[in-house]
Amino acid sequence: MEPLQHTTDQTSPAVNVRNPFKPTAAFIGASWFALLTGVVGYCVGLWNASMQLNEKGYYFTILLFGLFAVISVQKSVRDRAEGLAVTDLYYGLSWFATIAAMILLTIGLWNANLAPSEKGFYAMAFCLSMFSAIAVQKNTRDAKMFEVKEL
Repeated sequence: MEPLQHTTDQTSPAVNVRNPFKPTAAFIGASWFALLTGVVGYCVGLWNASMQLNEKGYYFTILLFGLFAVISVQKSVRDRAEGLAVTDLYYGLSWFATIAAMILLTIGLWNANLAPSEKGFYAMAFCLSMFSAIAVQKNTRDAKMFEVKEL
């Protein structure tokens, strides 16, 4: 059985073969939906929380720090896998920042005067945000890579 090929020959119709590594619209949409759900849920929880403003600022900063850190990890891991130069210092700092954000959130929640359900809510919203930020970054990079190749 011969593989499908894309042809530009006028005598036979062109066959479009979807690249299996290009993210689908459904996966891109689901990734963005998960990211927005996690971030908005986390922020709405902070807005409605009965904690001091400095505590709210701490948890919001941890979210932003964590989002940036996981995007940096995804980028540096992917760059290395593709043979692009990534310094050991940047690679290590990306991982350090990601782990630090998770540890800081854990310590903050452990010592917070919150109900266990609230602590679980913040932890789950944070995890959803971190994971989906990686997926959105991957999709964005993949889409850009295929956009360049198709030109």
